[in-house]
Amino acid sequence: MQPIYVIDNHQLHGVNVTQTPSPNHGQNFASGLPDTIVMHYTAGSSVNSSVSTMCNPANKVSAHLVIGRKGQVVQLVDFNTIAWHAGRSSWQGRTGLNKYSIGIELDNAGPLTQNDDGLFLSWFNKAYTGEEVFKGKHRNQSQSGYWHAYTEAQILVAFDVCRLLCETYGIKTIVGHEEIAPGRKSDPGPAFPLDKLRNNLLESRDQEGSAVDVLSVENTGIVTVPKLNIRSGPGANFKPVAPPLTGGATVQVKERYQGWAKVDYVVSGWVSEKYIK
Repeated sequence: MQPIYVIDNHQLHGVNVTQTPSPNHGQNFASGLPDTIVMHYTAGSSVNSSVSTMCNPANKVSAHLVIGRKGQVVQLVDFNTIAWHAGRSSWQGRTGLNKYSIGIELDNAGPLTQNDDGLFLSWFNKAYTGEEVFKGKHRNQSQSGYWHAYTEAQILVAFDVCRLLCETYGIKTIVGHEEIAPGRKSDPGPAFPLDKLRNNLLESRDQEGSAVDVLSVENTGIVTVPKLNIRSGPGANFKPVAPPLTGGATVQVKERYQGWAKVDYVVSGWVSEKYIK
């Protein structure tokens, strides 16, 4: 089975992955690091604009990866090198999370405001339609608000890349920028399934951080083919509900029916049972 993504010499390679080195970075990580992933949104208008910003030496900001809305990935900093994405930050007794973490930026405008005409506007005054808007309450806020929705392709790629990073570097912690800099930052926001990401990737690891046998956990399965369609019902005649799952993804099996399994990954849907184990 050919993997969708691989890491070679601390660089990501695979489908729709490009390298655009940024001059904005520090030294190599200390031994045993990185052990954390920090998720962000770009609060920008496009992948290209965000990459340009993070490659400008005057801005002194960067991340390891930027994931676009079509699932494209741009790597700016090698995974063994400190990027400048967390700023003033703290988590579980540590400060300055740049020294410990891989930073992943997702192309997303962030919070939106609704004007008198019913349009949803970003801080840079771009209007978004209703299907591009997520309404929900931020973990650090008391009231619901409007947020730029992430795409299914974008979320699936984020899950797959984070899974590979966890396997390669023994990642023990996945956090949002909003958690390590509360009150100062709000990314990735409520539109991103942050809790599901870390539960799916970290809950099947023991206290030392080594992988446990996920096959021994009841109602889980692993995708055994490079790409597996996830459909709205138990049959090939049902339409896909999201981009295909990738090989090695761990899914939660909810139901089984005549050779099909209803699974939960980023979304819920049906897959052919013979392609999960």
